[in-house]
Amino acid sequence: MKPLALFGGTFDPVHLGHLSVAWEASELLDAEVRLLPASVPPHRPPPIAGAAQRTAMLRAALRGQARLTLDTRELDRSGPSYTIDTLHELRAEQGDRPLVLLLGADAFAGLPSWHRWRELFEVAHLGVLSRPGVEALLPGELQREIAGRRGTDAADLRDRPAGRVLDLAVTSLEISATRIRELLAAGRDPRYLLPCGLFDDPALLGPYRKR
Repeated sequence: MKPLALFGGTFDPVHLGHLSVAWEASELLDAEVRLLPASVPPHRPPPIAGAAQRTAMLRAALRGQARLTLDTRELDRSGPSYTIDTLHELRAEQGDRPLVLLLGADAFAGLPSWHRWRELFEVAHLGVLSRPGVEALLPGELQREIAGRRGTDAADLRDRPAGRVLDLAVTSLEISATRIRELLAAGRDPRYLLPCGLFDDPALLGPYRKR
């Protein structure tokens, strides 16, 4: 069964770094990838752009292709956007379909700070997006939790719905959403850092420009 992979973030704004790693992960896993914008991220300040604005940016960015799709369930839910709640909801919808939570290597290393983090392995596989040859230092409790869970290739994720950890070597584009917001606030035009669809409507980037 083709896996469903999930790539979360604030997407404030969505940029080419987000889209390129999601696209590569989709190809490596032969999976549908859904982008899941967070409403109230537990580990960072609230986004500058509102839910409707970020949804509009993502829709514009994803036009013209079908490999990456948008899932707004966290924006539609009140309270903090806890990943475990989202995964339980998707598991109830998807049955035994393999679910893969996509995480950057740094986020994966910080997993023990997440809400009910050990439950994640009960409802999903974890796909760790990393640059080739670069390894993050993992805390001991995470190393113990993933011992015996390591997969060697995408086929390891297809024979069960959850529980494996797979490293996915992707091309990391060092693009910073913070830097993009700074450029826009200064009246600059970060055209080749953002998907071209975001420039079709001047209002899409309005939240980041100085009034």
